[in-house]
Amino acid sequence: MTEQERIQQLRSQLHEHNHRYYVLNQPIISDQEFDLMMHELQDLEARHPELYDANSPTMRVGSDITKEFKQVKHKYPMLSLANTYSEQDVAEWYNQVSRGLEGEPFEVCCEMKYDGLSISLTYEHGRLTQAVTRGDGVQGDDVTANVKTIRSIPLVLQPGLGWPDGFEIRGEILMPWESFNRLNAEREDIGEQPFANPRNAASGTLKSQDSHVVAERGLDAYLYYLLVPQEGEERRVKSEESHADNIHSKSNSNFTLFTLHSSLLEQASRWGFKISDGVRVAHSLQEIFDYISYWDKERKNLPVATDGIVLKVNSLRQQRHLGYTAKSPRWAIAYKFKAERVCTRLQEVTYQVGRTGAITPVANMETVQLAGTRVHRATLNNEDFIRSFDLHEGDWVYVEKGGEIIPKIVGVDESRRDPSAQPVRFITHCPECGAELRRVEGEAAHYCPNDTGCPPQIKGRIEHFIARKAMNIDSLGPETVDTYYERGLIENIADLYTLTPDQLNYEGNREKSARKIVAAIEASKQVPFERVVFALGIRMVGEQTAKILARHFKSIEALRNATVEQLTEVDGVGGIIAVNIVDYFRNPKNIDIVDRLISYGLQMQLSEQQQTQQSTLLEGKSIVISGVFTHHSRDEYKEIIEQNGGKNVGSISGKTSFILAGDNMGPSKLEKAQKLGIQIMSEDEFLAMLS
Repeated sequence: MTEQERIQQLRSQLHEHNHRYYVLNQPIISDQEFDLMMHELQDLEARHPELYDANSPTMRVGSDITKEFKQVKHKYPMLSLANTYSEQDVAEWYNQVSRGLEGEPFEVCCEMKYDGLSISLTYEHGRLTQAVTRGDGVQGDDVTANVKTIRSIPLVLQPGLGWPDGFEIRGEILMPWESFNRLNAEREDIGEQPFANPRNAASGTLKSQDSHVVAERGLDAYLYYLLVPQEGEERRVKSEESHADNIHSKSNSNFTLFTLHSSLLEQASRWGFKISDGVRVAHSLQEIFDYISYWDKERKNLPVATDGIVLKVNSLRQQRHLGYTAKSPRWAIAYKFKAERVCTRLQEVTYQVGRTGAITPVANMETVQLAGTRVHRATLNNEDFIRSFDLHEGDWVYVEKGGEIIPKIVGVDESRRDPSAQPVRFITHCPECGAELRRVEGEAAHYCPNDTGCPPQIKGRIEHFIARKAMNIDSLGPETVDTYYERGLIENIADLYTLTPDQLNYEGNREKSARKIVAAIEASKQVPFERVVFALGIRMVGEQTAKILARHFKSIEALRNATVEQLTEVDGVGGIIAVNIVDYFRNPKNIDIVDRLISYGLQMQLSEQQQTQQSTLLEGKSIVISGVFTHHSRDEYKEIIEQNGGKNVGSISGKTSFILAGDNMGPSKLEKAQKLGIQIMSEDEFLAMLS
């Protein structure tokens, strides 16, 4: 696999994992595995700037936004810190801080890193007025009604404690282990799927449409970050962790001017907020290591889930002096704990078939308690993974929860192996349809090639087709798709457009729901062409690649008649993706499906508006977008730039043509632009230029 193809593969996989983690709350890899993939992609993109993609996972953070809630823009962005997993990295960061401060003594505030859902609370005149989730860092979901049911969050502050008239405080919404175990026991009793971990349970609960459900589930909250704008002005901030640029304030109350982050936490605690008892100020690297060592063991006795610690330079003045890199503050770092490990016995290996036909082996084990939950299954990834452990039937295996989420086998106790045990042999045929498996050269996974006849693939492709970022048929879900498939109503995505209310209202009491589903399917015919290409589910054609293909070929006819050579000429389309596209359109069943979709009236070419809007006004220009905008969203501006021949770039360099700047432009970008003499263009100036 070439580096270009690996970049495309990583982008596609990371987009999928982001969606699973932040939207579906169903992660399938650990945080550490995700971070390693992200670092690999960052390194590859640095070596290949010509493959820049404004929508690369390296250019944005994941989102927990759901359409059921009103979206609210954050006054100050809520971004994340970079993660590290070794004390060596902590030592390197500590030494970099020392050098940045030119040997000046400094303290480090050590805090627990709770594993929950980030929240921002706004208080005005001592009353909670709004609660917003992290979302995509720029905007999040308004969950005020649900947050008001959490008893550890004060709704009204006691007078006379010196709080300012208006401020934001941020932290983490969590589900304690006690509530989590009780909830899962109740779900299992009524036959519902238990939550995988407390974070998923907390996230799912907070996004409930019924605040009574939230109140019953016993959520908790720890706060760790206070923002108080200066009287008469609101300072711009770089990220969630940038205390220094916005925290100094005076108000008509007795709130004093603090210089230490730890003092702010103490003050918030006096106001009535729940602040962790585990906050400590370290004066040396050894004290930091002692803190890590202590909580690595003691965290198991905490009532809530934690996955690491956060280290911050304590002085707000020193934070300002250290500043930021392009992506994170230099004065803070997050350390993730090593995963807990247990040993249990392997009972059997079973195999699952995914939407794309990928075969995933699963270890079924004797149930064991791990990181607060009962575990009896773990992913084995692929055949190479199994062989790397020389896995035998009945082996005693070591299991970890990567990032405290997904169980994974990390070793085998060969001393306990039965001498007569046979090696685990990877299957040769699909467990669902019996087709002989294939393994593409250069890839680790085996695939079932029967993509139009294998039930899990068929249902998976339909579920992909109806997803929000594809055809957005929101009245359907996986369970409904499964029911329709089992009843013989649908065998492929085209069959959706033949459904009638009478067919769906088979029990006689679902007429309203049936009509709503048929109406949603009909409305999907207006989804633009690039999303239709993505919805087809062509292997390795992700959302961004589909957009590139749609813009280049402009119609489904041109795309399906394209050769491998023509496809690889498109910037961002590698050889493997090109072969996958050609293979898709060679399959007679896929040809029939596409022809039917055309006949049903789906958008199978770029609209006249999309084609006429394109110009060369920005041709040859590399443009950085920064800040919050009024007339269009950031994504819409990226579209406008690309439609007019420009190129979106994520970082400022000497090659940057200009910066499209909205409100709250990052201070580090502003400083770098001024240093390089790069033009900063306002939103109105940009639109005037195009018009």
